[in-house]
Amino acid sequence: MQKDPVGIALFTLNKLASSTFLDKVGLRKITEQLAHRLTKTGFQAISTTARTFTPAKKGSKPVHLPGETTQLFDLNVTEEQQMVRESVQAFAKEVLREQAEKAEGAGAVSADTLAVVQDLGLNLFAVPEAFGGVATESTTVTSMLVAEDLAHGDMGQAVAILAPLGVANAITRWGTGEQQGTYLPAFVDEKPPVATIAVAEPTPLFNPHQLNTTAVLEGDTYVLNGTKSLVPLAKEAELFLVAAQTNDGPKVFIVEGGTDGLTIGEDPAMGLLAADTRPLNLNQVRVAKDQVLGDDNFDYQAFVDLGTLAWCALAVGASQAVLDYVIPYANEREAFGEPISHRQAVAFMIADMAIEIDSMRILTWRAVSRAAQGKSFQREAHLARTLCKTKAMQVGTNGVQLLGGHGYTKEFPVERWYRDLRAVGVAFGGLHL
Repeated sequence: MQKDPVGIALFTLNKLASSTFLDKVGLRKITEQLAHRLTKTGFQAISTTARTFTPAKKGSKPVHLPGETTQLFDLNVTEEQQMVRESVQAFAKEVLREQAEKAEGAGAVSADTLAVVQDLGLNLFAVPEAFGGVATESTTVTSMLVAEDLAHGDMGQAVAILAPLGVANAITRWGTGEQQGTYLPAFVDEKPPVATIAVAEPTPLFNPHQLNTTAVLEGDTYVLNGTKSLVPLAKEAELFLVAAQTNDGPKVFIVEGGTDGLTIGEDPAMGLLAADTRPLNLNQVRVAKDQVLGDDNFDYQAFVDLGTLAWCALAVGASQAVLDYVIPYANEREAFGEPISHRQAVAFMIADMAIEIDSMRILTWRAVSRAAQGKSFQREAHLARTLCKTKAMQVGTNGVQLLGGHGYTKEFPVERWYRDLRAVGVAFGGLHL
């Protein structure tokens, strides 16, 4: 099959169609529909364990994708984006939602679920064509839509799925030619690397611009020391992007799993259990000078802001899941001879949840739209995070409150969504649009 976006997309869909797991989770029909539409319209770009990475040739030129073409804040979803959303939404509903309780109990996404993720080919949309992927332009907006849809199924599993894609997106956006040539081809392999981003630290009022993790230059080597917190997939990760403070300000370092001095701690979290977030300890970890992500083109502020917006997109998806659950519950649950939704206190609370979720969504979309166009978006990202970290927790709290005693039990999913949404107020890194 030809090595172009259509060919690769159809290859992944055909591979997925041959899987018996499709019939178990009800994705057979939508996969066949998507494959049929692709043949008609084509497919545009959207979109610590040691591992050996093959070094690229010195002097390789980086491939940086152009921004998306529209210069307007357009809320319309393109036909290609809609095709991707249809498949992701079906996967989120039929697989992630159904497997959420088991994944949380196991503290990991199941191998079967990861196999379906791999067959969906989401990793291909983060890698330029030059390195075996299908991306021809920035896919920031589509990545946000995918994050929102995955979190609607289950936020914990969504974080685990998106963490490696976040690393690929960052290397695609800022990596040098050697860095792209060394690491990006691995993300389109049959078994892509487990990768994650480590920014947050266990300090009160953490500020990503004031890092306690340090990187001291000694000759041609940086020596990293410090502790990172809430790092998704840390135990299994083969590749890390670690933010650390240097004499020239914060930088991000590419650290391979298995590097001496790199260890994983134990600190069970309140939520996002399927993402298996853990502390990452760096004790005299030495990385080559050329392992600093990017060169003069690297924008640490944008790096942080895009990670922030990824969490905002997740918050929107999970909050929408809460709303979609409590509406039929309130209409069906009766008290004093009538549905509880007939009570103004209940109806007004649900209406407020809907208003706040749409506000979160619009602010997030606006910020991501500006990022995709190459415009400044720091202000918009800050506004989105300020709203999302407050309102997402409020939505989770109200979801539990509306279910009363049921909301406090594991029999109903709102208690899990509540715990997951609490992470939005404290999380930095781990993801990247």
